[in-house]
Amino acid sequence: MLGGISIWQLLIVLGIIILIFGTKKLRNVGGDLGGAVKGFKKAMHDEEKGEKAEDEQANDPQARVSHDDEGINTYDVKAEKKAEDSEERK
Repeated sequence: MLGGISIWQLLIVLGIIILIFGTKKLRNVGGDLGGAVKGFKKAMHDEEKGEKAEDEQANDPQARVSHDDEGINTYDVKAEKKAEDSEERK
């Protein structure tokens, strides 16, 4: 089977492990291991989901910003209002 290890030998080893550590500690270790695997799977799924969202956003024409037009300047209306307010205070 597994390199000459029979099922009976595996059961004997399992019995010795249960005698040494006890069922409660083994149950806790199993729960911790299961939680770690579940967290790993969730992180992998979230990463794949994030990559898909980035790909979709890159393909969205409204999400793209082009800086090729040098003649176009941005205009900050709030900054102008703040400047007018500060001039009125003087």
